[in-house]
Amino acid sequence: MHPLAFRFENGRYFATVAGDSFYVGQRVRYGARKGLMNDEAVDRLRYRARDWRERHGVWADWIEPIARVEGGHFHSLNTYDRARCTFGFLQAGAHVAEGQFVRWLRAVLALPDAGASFPDLGLADGQIVRLVHAAPPRVLEDARGTQGLLDYLNPGSHEVEDVEVIQAARLIHRVRNDPQAIALQVAVAVTALQEALGQYALRYGLDGADDITCLLVADIRHQGRAPHVAIKRALTAGDPHAALLALGAERFPERVARLRDAVEELRREGRLGRLRYDGTEGGFA
Repeated sequence: MHPLAFRFENGRYFATVAGDSFYVGQRVRYGARKGLMNDEAVDRLRYRARDWRERHGVWADWIEPIARVEGGHFHSLNTYDRARCTFGFLQAGAHVAEGQFVRWLRAVLALPDAGASFPDLGLADGQIVRLVHAAPPRVLEDARGTQGLLDYLNPGSHEVEDVEVIQAARLIHRVRNDPQAIALQVAVAVTALQEALGQYALRYGLDGADDITCLLVADIRHQGRAPHVAIKRALTAGDPHAALLALGAERFPERVARLRDAVEELRREGRLGRLRYDGTEGGFA
């Protein structure tokens, strides 16, 4: 088990784990909630499509705009909203059963040295469990929900608890020091979005749609900023790209503007706008 210590200075938390000192997050308020936010730009921990094309092909570029509007860093952290804990370059939420965060943490816990980072967590029948001394492991998540995992990561939203800082530090330390944890984060994200796009293709008729249209639908659903009926209506507009970008733009103007800029940049570079989705193959061609 790696030794861990943390300190609080001017509204910011810092930790030292096994000699590695780093920033954990800033204490923030969001309505009646309080939590941590880490949006620090660390170049070596930033998602770049070029680093992942060899492993994931065109999907590495396709997910880059979503990464840019979701923090884009493997250590990005948020514990202040209803999700209780989101983490990673796509801000995967721990509140989603069988979601990206759960899948990633399961994969990390399957690594031989996982106990050094998460000494009281393990796997049982493929699910995350808490290891309790002299007692059976306690299941923290399953297909029905993740309440136990949320309570483990962030017990409450009215204050920033010590345990919340400690668990956040463990997550951040792991990606700071383990390239395999980063690779798993990307692999889980790509697989999850591939699966999701297959579902969106059926629901919204995206078979044969261009990659930008698919991306915009995926980002809307990833954030949850528009209902199904609005997405379907936008897809029938004369300019589906503009109509999709307009969804939620009043509530989230900065995010939508950044998404628009990222899509346009990749389109100019030839990394988007040249492929169409093949629902039969489940990929772009």
